[in-house]
Amino acid sequence: MATIVLVHGAWSGAHGFRKIRPLLRGAGHDVYSPSLTGIGERSHLASPQINLTTHIQDVVNTILYEDLNDIVLVGFSYGGMVISGALKHIAERVSHLVFLDAFVPADGNSANDLRGSGRVRTMQIGQQWVMNPVSRAMDDPADDEWFTPRRSSQPAATFSEPVSMLLPLEAHDCTLTYIKAVADATEPDDSAFWRAARAAQASSRWSYHEVETNHMVAINRPGELAAILLTISG
Repeated sequence: MATIVLVHGAWSGAHGFRKIRPLLRGAGHDVYSPSLTGIGERSHLASPQINLTTHIQDVVNTILYEDLNDIVLVGFSYGGMVISGALKHIAERVSHLVFLDAFVPADGNSANDLRGSGRVRTMQIGQQWVMNPVSRAMDDPADDEWFTPRRSSQPAATFSEPVSMLLPLEAHDCTLTYIKAVADATEPDDSAFWRAARAAQASSRWSYHEVETNHMVAINRPGELAAILLTISG
């Protein structure tokens, strides 16, 4: 039995993994999907003070309080920032690190840096402290109807705070995997996710998988994603 921790992306919540959790648990694995503060079902806790560190602590606390070890730690999209920062605190508990169509930062990168919007904003009257969700289409209209109303605004500091990493990802003992959604017609060829995917493909330290769907892999292709994670989990 493996312990799998699923970290969701921006503007979402743990409900983004509602299709894949039963598949992983049905295969006998222990599955956790912590919700990040200020978004998803915890959107009522949103404030300007919530940043990337808050979200890292959400995940680290789940791992420490549940006393989880030998973890398959999966970060989707923005969740790649979170799992990268979490390694500073719980690296010895992680066996496999999986980036699901996700940001792969180096020390000092913010999500805004990787997105190409790293310009520092000056303070101004009435400055907005949240970022509204990017529109994401699902393969199934029924999923669009269910998931789209559940996308929430997110505190902007989660995107602007740089991640702090003691070591490069490749210097850790855990295995590294990148899973790329390759059928997103709206994604630019030079997106942060494609750059990360190509770097993973070119590295002997990473394993690489592709899924024929758009960015919302866990919703559109839960069976295919589960199969990949089960292979990684042994």
